Amino acid sequence: DASNNALAFSPERCPRLVVKIGSALLVDADASVRREWLAGLLDDVAERTRAGQRVVLVSSGAIALGARRLSLPKGGRASLEDAQAAAAAGQIILSHCYSELLAERGIPAAQLLLTLDDLEDRRRFLNASATLSRLLGLGAVPVINENDSVATTEIRFGDNDRLAARVAQAAGATGVILLSDIDGLYTANPSSDPSATLVPRVARLDAQIMAMADDRSGSGLGSGGMISKLQAARIATRAGVALAIVTGKRPNPLAAFAADGRGTLFEAVSGSGAKRAWLAGRLTVKGRTHVEAGAVAALAPGKTLPAAGARSTEGRFSRGDVVDIVDVEG
Repeated sequence: DASNNALAFSPERCPRLVVKIGSALLVDADASVRREWLAGLLDDVAERTRAGQRVVLVSSGAIALGARRLSLPKGGRASLEDAQAAAAAGQIILSHCYSELLAERGIPAAQLLLTLDDLEDRRRFLNASATLSRLLGLGAVPVINENDSVATTEIRFGDNDRLAARVAQAAGATGVILLSDIDGLYTANPSSDPSATLVPRVARLDAQIMAMADDRSGSGLGSGGMISKLQAARIATRAGVALAIVTGKRPNPLAAFAADGRGTLFEAVSGSGAKRAWLAGRLTVKGRTHVEAGAVAALAPGKTLPAAGARSTEGRFSRGDVVDIVDVEG
C-alpha cells in the first residue's frame, strides 16, 4: 500500500527530516523562482516544525538563477567557470528568497554551503554535524547547497541528491525526501515506455533495481537523474536512513505526500554505528590496499588488519584517510 510510505516521514516517527528540492521545481522556464510553489512547500515545512519535526532543506537552483542574472549561455553550464560565477550570483537570490518566506512563517533561516571535502573529511564532517544540530536545536531551518563557486570537477558532489543523503547523516536525520519532477522509480523510463509502472517500495537496492535507472535530467536545469537518486538512496539506506523519491509537481508537495503516500520508498537498512555509516557513504577514497585471503576472513567480523596481511598498496594516504580493501580477485 503506497499510502503507508508517508508514515515513515511523519513528525512522530522521523524527528529530523531532510528535504531536497530540485531545480526543475524551484526555477521556472525563464529562470525565475517559482515563489507561489515555494511558499506552499514552506507552509508544509512550517506545519511540520510546529508538530515538532526538525527540517533541513537541500536546495538546488542557484546556478540557474545566477545564469539569468549574469546572462550566461546554456543555463550557466557552458563551462566550470560559468557555473562557479552563476552559483555566486544565484546563491544570494536563493538565500534571500528562503529567508524572506520562512520569516513570514515565523521561522529563522540559516545557510550552509558545503563542498565534497566538508563531508568526506571526518573532522570537517563532525564540525558540520555540530553546526546543524545547534541550528536545529534553535528552531532554525538550515538551507544547504553545494558550494559551487569554489567546487571543482574533481572535488564536488555534482548533484544535490547525494549531497542530501550525506547531509542526512550529518544532521542525524532518519528520513530524506527527494522532491523531483518525477513521482518515483519506474520499472522503465515512463516517457518512452507506456508499460512502465511505479515501484512503491524497495527493500533492497540490488542490480535489478539499479538497472531501472535513467541518468537523464528531464528539465535540463538540474545535474542529476534517476541514477544519482539511486546512488543517494544507497548512501542513505546503508546509514539507516529511509529515503523517498516524491513528485514536487503539485502544490504543497509534503502535505500531498503525507495524504496519499505516492512515491518510491527505499527502506533503511539497520545501522552499524555512526562512523561506519559515514565510511559506507563516502564518495572518494585515497587509495587501495590489496590483501591476502586470510586477511579477508579476519576483516569480515571487524578485526584489525595486520601489516603482514597486506600484499600491496596503491595511492597516497596517511593516518585518518579512507582506503578500499581489495581481495585477491580484485
